[in-house]
Amino acid sequence: MGYELRVVRESPLAFAELAKAIAPAGFELRGSDEIVARHWGAAHVVARWQGQLAGEPGSDWQVAQLLRLSAVLGARLVGEDGELYALRDGIMEVVSGGGVMELGKFDEIIEAGPAAWSP
Repeated sequence: MGYELRVVRESPLAFAELAKAIAPAGFELRGSDEIVARHWGAAHVVARWQGQLAGEPGSDWQVAQLLRLSAVLGARLVGEDGELYALRDGIMEVVSGGGVMELGKFDEIIEAGPAAWSP
């Protein structure tokens, strides 16, 4: 099992609300629990619904998609250790312990696609 990122909102997210919100943003629901995004026609799992949305990204592209999904739902993207993933001025960031680390330019990461991180 990988590192989990959770989509967190102040008000609980109902599945019906999730299903209604994701399609206009370009996400798809596969089965009853997978949220997918497409890149060059191929579907890639971004998150799973288990009473809340969570994903185990294997690429910067998947983190970017989770950030996009969080924004669509009016939520925050939070890591297992409490760090906050954010988008500021087109740059993806991780905020943790008072420090900020840039992950890269959102548009470039989305364009590059879901190339997996090297082990």
